[in-house]
Amino acid sequence: MNNQDPVAGTTNPYAPPSATVGDITSSTTQEPASRLIRLLAVIVDGIIVSVLIYGPLFTLGGLSNMMRASQSGTPNFFEMFAGPAGVGALVGAIVAAAINYVLVKRNSQTIAKKLFGIKVVRADGSHAPIGRIFALRNLPFWIAGLIPFINVIVSLVDSLMIFGEKKQCLHDRVADTIVVKA
Repeated sequence: MNNQDPVAGTTNPYAPPSATVGDITSSTTQEPASRLIRLLAVIVDGIIVSVLIYGPLFTLGGLSNMMRASQSGTPNFFEMFAGPAGVGALVGAIVAAAINYVLVKRNSQTIAKKLFGIKVVRADGSHAPIGRIFALRNLPFWIAGLIPFINVIVSLVDSLMIFGEKKQCLHDRVADTIVVKA
């Protein structure tokens, strides 16, 4: 630390400290996951969750519930979820959520991300905590998905942003995350 005044040649106790500062770099460089692997992981996750929810729904009489409701003159989509079919679908949704919660908390991976060997990390390469993944990466987009017309625009923009230089979808940019090879 050099606090000398170059003109007077004396040490100035009130001078700011001087130090050489280099660029900050991540201690670990991780290889980004390919767009194709990310797409396949999303598709496989969707299939797994659909099977866990709709498998019990249909095998436990969800379609027959809906058919009965339509024959009585009051067709209602939600009749499908009545009785054991609805309970089975709810149990399937809870199982899917529990499995994904454990995997995301442990290593920032969903079921399919684990199968394909990819995971979500912070943009600096550090571990992405489950709170960040849920609150910033998933929740805003689930909420947007409930709003008619907005859901289509947000989904399209979210998906197309992966073709940017950093391979980050909109949800990755919002949460400051990237998907890398595990």
